[in-house]
Amino acid sequence: MRVRTEAKRDAILEAASQVFLEQGFEGASMAEIAARVGGSKATLYGYFGSKEDLFVEVMHGAALRHFEPIFAALQNDSDDVALALQRFGERAMAVLCQEKAIQARRAIIAESGRSDIGLRFYEGGPKKGTLELAGYLTLQMDKGRLRKSDPTVAAHHLMALLDSETITPRIFGIEKTLTKAQIKQAVSRALETFLGGHRPSASDEI
Repeated sequence: MRVRTEAKRDAILEAASQVFLEQGFEGASMAEIAARVGGSKATLYGYFGSKEDLFVEVMHGAALRHFEPIFAALQNDSDDVALALQRFGERAMAVLCQEKAIQARRAIIAESGRSDIGLRFYEGGPKKGTLELAGYLTLQMDKGRLRKSDPTVAAHHLMALLDSETITPRIFGIEKTLTKAQIKQAVSRALETFLGGHRPSASDEI
C-alpha cells in the first residue's frame, strides 16, 4: 500500500501548474504531469481523482497564495474607504490580469459547459473572495461610511465594475497587456461609479 505524503502532493501540484500553464487544461495530460513528477498516472490518481480535480486544486492554491495577503491588507487598511478600495482593486486586478490567470479563466469557461469545473472553481475561489469583500463592506456600512445595503450584492457589483475595463478586455484579447497606470485608472473609474451609489446619504447619517 502506497503512503501518501504532503511533499508528494505538493510536487504533483507544482508539476501540474507548469503543465496547465504551458498546455492549457485541454492540452494537458495526466501522463505528462506524472512524467514531470517522476511517477505514474496511478500515483496521480491516488491523490486526485481526475484532471478536473487537479486543475481546480491548482487554481485554488494559486488564488490562496495571491489573495490572502490582499484581503488581509484590505481588512487592516485605513479609515479612508475610497483609498482602501483603490489599493485593493489595483492589487487584485494586477493579479487577475496576469497572462497565466487569464489563460486559466479562459480554460475554466471553455470547460464549464462540459463538466462542473466552473461551479467548483467558483465555489472555492471567486465566491470566497466575494464574501471576504462583503465582510469588509459590512464593517464600513456599520461604521456609517457606506450606505446600508446588501453587502454581498454590493461586493458582486464592485467586482463586476472592476472586471469591466480590466479582465473582460483581457479575456477577449481586446487588450494584450495592461500597465499599472491603466489598471489604476480603470479601478478609479469603477470606484467612482460604485461609491456614487454607496456613499451614505444625509438621512443615513442621522
